[in-house]
Amino acid sequence: MPKDHLNTVFKGALILSISSLVGKILSAVYRIPLQNMVGNTGFYVYQQIYPLYGIGMTFALNGFPNFISKLVAEQPDETSKSLIARRAFHILSGLSLVVFFGLQLGATWIAAHMGDVNLAPIISAVAWMFVFMPWLATGRGYYQGKFLMGPTAVSQLIEQVVRVAIIIMAAYFSVRLGWDNYRMGTWAMSSAPLAAICSSLIFTAFGLRYLLAPAPAPAPTHPLPSYRKLTKRFVIEGGTLCLVAAVVILLQLVDSFTVMRGLVHQGQLPEVAKALKGVYDRGQPLVQLGLVVATAFSATLLPALTDALAKRQPIEFKRQTQAMVHVSLALSMAATVGLVALMPQINRLLFGSLEGTTALRIYIISILFAALITTYTSVLQSLNEYTAMIIGIIAGLATKVLANYIFVVHYGINGASAVTVLSLAVMFAVMWLGSPEDLQQVLLESGYLIKLLALSAVMGIVVVLSCHQITALVGPILANTRGMAGIITVIGVLIGVLVFVAGAVYARLFTIREWLVLPYGKRLIKAVAKGKEHHS
Repeated sequence: MPKDHLNTVFKGALILSISSLVGKILSAVYRIPLQNMVGNTGFYVYQQIYPLYGIGMTFALNGFPNFISKLVAEQPDETSKSLIARRAFHILSGLSLVVFFGLQLGATWIAAHMGDVNLAPIISAVAWMFVFMPWLATGRGYYQGKFLMGPTAVSQLIEQVVRVAIIIMAAYFSVRLGWDNYRMGTWAMSSAPLAAICSSLIFTAFGLRYLLAPAPAPAPTHPLPSYRKLTKRFVIEGGTLCLVAAVVILLQLVDSFTVMRGLVHQGQLPEVAKALKGVYDRGQPLVQLGLVVATAFSATLLPALTDALAKRQPIEFKRQTQAMVHVSLALSMAATVGLVALMPQINRLLFGSLEGTTALRIYIISILFAALITTYTSVLQSLNEYTAMIIGIIAGLATKVLANYIFVVHYGINGASAVTVLSLAVMFAVMWLGSPEDLQQVLLESGYLIKLLALSAVMGIVVVLSCHQITALVGPILANTRGMAGIITVIGVLIGVLVFVAGAVYARLFTIREWLVLPYGKRLIKAVAKGKEHHS
């Protein structure tokens, strides 16, 4: 690949990564004020239907665009690129219409099986976004296939900003005008199709020229795959990419069908069960934020990984893979242990109560396995190794489907949290066992895992003891306020970071390559080197 072209690819990947990072942060953060404004039951109403939106946006944002970009990149000329995009649009249009009518006609049935028929209008509202999915996915995929990431990045940001703004406005008017939770939920989920319309405008010129206009001339230089073959590839390859991208959301979808019903079967009154499900759903934005931290920096190594593979440099590929896995695992472990240690204060600070602290502590462990799954799937996709991924995801989803309802009936929302963690652990275990031997060894070599576990345990203990000491100093009444919970959280985070970084340097947890991936890693290396010179 020419150097100029390679620089364009890297620059494009960076733009898309930053846009995706901002989108993920927005997607996680807005749910905290939403919960504060509408309460546990209002949050339950929104979160019950959120997985349907999440799956649709995964199709439109990640899964199908990535597959279409691959189809476009395979074509040798401009005519073929535009024609393959047109065929992809036709296939996705058929799929989206099936989903749209299925949700519209089956809204009451779906809501009933979620245990709450009042959710039907909200399902009907979110269904409209699937009408715009083919336009978005094809536009994004076409430009990504030509290594132009700008349109995709802009459409991502527009979609998230518009949607979040409408949701917060719906919550505000709900409180101000005294709407019931279901009316609020319907308006909040109407944000999905409205945001899709706004982000689709970026691809208007592309759509009018390539998707709706007569077929372009001249004829392609080689025959295109038939609709039948292309549909088969969409189902197998595109479906796999969508499945990988939607792993966590699919687990949330299982929760929507089982947690509320399980709590009622346990003996809870329906209104109490709804509020408890809303408390349980507090864990989702926390896990999302943890995943952003855990995967953002390791993702910067992806272009180098792809380049090493393209240049057939197996040693460099292994080094980059090791750096990705080590950084992702360390950050996810630190985030998990830190959040578990600080959970009472975080729960009080963000959500105004200590309800569900145990369930949230269990749920937070999801960050560790979800980050590893994200990292391993990136490496396995680059190697075109899909079997272990598919089997792992199916095994994890099967675990969640089979065990969730039973655990909720017996252990409440603690049981739902435990099954989520177990499902992700099963997914990762299957992927790890099915991956090439070199990729398996990355976790085990140089005593890295033992060092990381010991360091994380020390950090967690120090943070918990520090929080207990501050609480004892200020007294239980003051410590129980949101303001003091915020102060204790900030102090706990600073102590945790200092302990972890100092321990990582002392134990030589990271290589120089791995330190350079982390923020301020270069400065830290220089500071440590100067310190050694001074002592010598």
